[in-house]
Amino acid sequence: MNKTARNSLVLIITILAAALLLVAQRPHSSGKHAVSLPGTQADMPFSRGIVAGNMLFVAGHEGSDNGKLRPGGIGPETQSALEQVKQVVEAAGFQMTDVVSTTVYLADIGEWGDMNKVYKTFFPEPRPTRAAVQVKLGGGARVEISAIAVKTH
Repeated sequence: MNKTARNSLVLIITILAAALLLVAQRPHSSGKHAVSLPGTQADMPFSRGIVAGNMLFVAGHEGSDNGKLRPGGIGPETQSALEQVKQVVEAAGFQMTDVVSTTVYLADIGEWGDMNKVYKTFFPEPRPTRAAVQVKLGGGARVEISAIAVKTH
């Protein structure tokens, strides 16, 4: 190796080492922050959504408006729950196309079909993965839905 090539290599290695040293000394940020929505209760013991890096974790939302279940059963409750999920997704700077997974909690698994009629209108193809389970929900709710979104662009 000639002297010019050796000097160039030393210079490149020195620049790379300096860059690595700067990155290592920079304070690490968790990149984690809560998503809040105007008009929501601030005293709740959870966040509506948490952004961590390029991911968004949306809390479960029931089908309620202003703290009261939307009347009409599973269809209107599903509509309300997904509207709330969408509000959190958009408030965090994500889109519904970024949602990769949802969990649907149903008070009666027999209402699966009616829930699906509304659910599919919120998610274009390819739709997110999903788990759906029957559980006892509080306050007479028929459905609760949570979501995970990932920004890939």
